[in-house]
Amino acid sequence: MDNFQLNSSPRPESGKGPARKLRSTGRVPGVLYGHKEAALGVSVNEAELRGILTKHPDSAIVDLNLEAGKKTEKINAIVRDVQRHPASGRVLHVDFQRISLDETVRMEVQVHLSGNPVGVKDQGGILEHGTRSVTILCLPTKIPEKIEVDVSGLNINDHVRLSDITGNYPDVEFADDPETWIATVIPPTVEAAPAEDEALEGAEGAADAEEKSGDGSAEESS
Repeated sequence: MDNFQLNSSPRPESGKGPARKLRSTGRVPGVLYGHKEAALGVSVNEAELRGILTKHPDSAIVDLNLEAGKKTEKINAIVRDVQRHPASGRVLHVDFQRISLDETVRMEVQVHLSGNPVGVKDQGGILEHGTRSVTILCLPTKIPEKIEVDVSGLNINDHVRLSDITGNYPDVEFADDPETWIATVIPPTVEAAPAEDEALEGAEGAADAEEKSGDGSAEESS
């Protein structure tokens, strides 16, 4: 996983008002916590943060260069939570967790399916995606950007469980149930609609014939 540089400044004031003022200057309010240290309010440049999140949207590792008077303290941290505006997508707040590069961290990583299954392209099946993320434990430097799962060999009714892919990541411990399903190919949907439509058309035809027959009888009797 890439290690990004990110400059930050202490944020002495908290609350909505100061946070809005920060955002108006192109900075994002945040908090730094972890390693049994008191939580510290910080702010970072929004453009720099967005650049990092574009390259690594989930759990990026950063060297947080924190201004401390005339000195700059370098802190290893991981992006734990990003709050965005629901309409504009603008970053509103960010959480950083202190980490040590030689200590195991627990985090969630996205699952990505690759390949076109045989059961889809040759047999008309449908690929269904199971869990979209998994929880892992590993050293910060060993965190995979994503869990890649090749599904190209799946036939209809084949499936991939978590236990099938753990061997591909020897530096990672998976915390989820090994039976967690990741992907499967299901048979194509069989439509019974045409038979139902024919039956309906037959019933409607009989009703029309009966109605016409009834009309004829009424005319003859008159």
